[in-house]
Amino acid sequence: MNTEKILIEVMYKADYCLPCFYMDETVKEILPQYDQYVEYHRVDFMKQKGKQRFLELSCSLFGEEGVYKKCKIAPVPSLFINGELVFDAIPPLFELEEAIQETLEEIALNSKAKQA
Repeated sequence: MNTEKILIEVMYKADYCLPCFYMDETVKEILPQYDQYVEYHRVDFMKQKGKQRFLELSCSLFGEEGVYKKCKIAPVPSLFINGELVFDAIPPLFELEEAIQETLEEIALNSKAKQA
């Protein structure tokens, strides 16, 4: 399988935000079985570094005008895979695993297509 890791990011407000906390825990629960294929970042948008990434992902969803003029932002919590919104609510483990598998298969197919 391709060695390129996929990036999973969870939009995370704080530990007191229970949906954020449980989405983070859901991802952490499946990470050990995908350790060599997945890089995980919790985007803590209440901190400066996380705020910038949160705005970048929000702009990818709604455009700069949508974010800065219409105040549209990425759902909280939400889960992005390789910069694409995949879940806007806590996913069941099997759905998260399916999403990871689909992304890994897409990467493998794209890699084969580039080699051909």
